[in-house]
Amino acid sequence: METDLKQELLSLDLQELESWMLSAGEAKYRAKQMFSQLHKGISPDEMTNLGKRLQAKLSEHFHWHLPLIEQKLVSKLDGTVKYLFSLCDGNCVESVVMRYEHGNTICISSQVGCRMGCKFCASTIGGRVRDLTPAELLGQVIAAQKDLGERISNIVMMGIGEPLDNYDNVLKFLRLVNCDEGINIGYRHISLSTCGLVDGIYRLMEENLPITLSISLHAPDDETRSAIMPINKRFGVDALLEACRAYFAHTGRRISFEYTLIAGKNDSSENAQKLARLLNSKLRSRTETMPIHVNLIPVNEVEETDFKHSSRGAVQAFAKVLESKGIRATVRRRLGADINASCGQLRRAAMKEST
Repeated sequence: METDLKQELLSLDLQELESWMLSAGEAKYRAKQMFSQLHKGISPDEMTNLGKRLQAKLSEHFHWHLPLIEQKLVSKLDGTVKYLFSLCDGNCVESVVMRYEHGNTICISSQVGCRMGCKFCASTIGGRVRDLTPAELLGQVIAAQKDLGERISNIVMMGIGEPLDNYDNVLKFLRLVNCDEGINIGYRHISLSTCGLVDGIYRLMEENLPITLSISLHAPDDETRSAIMPINKRFGVDALLEACRAYFAHTGRRISFEYTLIAGKNDSSENAQKLARLLNSKLRSRTETMPIHVNLIPVNEVEETDFKHSSRGAVQAFAKVLESKGIRATVRRRLGADINASCGQLRRAAMKEST
């Protein structure tokens, strides 16, 4: 059986593309000329300044494809846009573009499915199929930007999948999307969310990238967290918060803690008191004061689970307790409520239709 040895053109950084040009007997400047156009979503066949000979060489050695829009939903409430993208192998992922005064933010997926098994998340139903390549990660941004005709200025890696479970591809993507000759989104405008892969946090710390790290905490103790997040049985709360403390000490970058509120599971005033004690004791001391921000998220109700979101009163009471203990707490504004913009559910519906 013949093996396809072609590379994905969009996964190459500028230096790799320059090296290939020289090895193919082409002028080095062609790489920079191509790179900026590729990152605008222009295929090599559309680049009339390349010439037929170079286009043929590129076609022989590389794949070029962007994610295809299978479904697009636009919120009538706030303009949020949700995409169901199909990849070249037929698998689907989701991306969501949210509109803010400071610019457009895209939430992208990092894997097809997820193997972390968080009980409240639609993305993990059915497990992980495969990792996304740098080209597929970048392609979500390019395809959305091209479809909207608007610049995307911020990225949140909080869609389907666990970014640190796809570490090498995600790191390559971060460097690609930050490149001056490409989309050029600054690291400080990128947020990466993890369910708590402690070894990945330490690896990311050593990269010294000034991105924002978000931790999906969702519980104030090991017993509660292990019941809804299996990863906690591998990396407990103490180990996770020690990694966070080290990350802040090394990078100086504030960490955001995500806390999904599930009625009757983790949303009581007692839970809030325990969470405040935990964060203050583990992350603050007389010699160092780490800024702590908790983003409260009423759970998105998923058909396959019986989890219900907390009442507005419970959410406000939880936030009030944290604020009283010196912890900044905000309640995430729900965008795209009329298009079911929460992660994983559009893909899940498409999977059901295909079976």
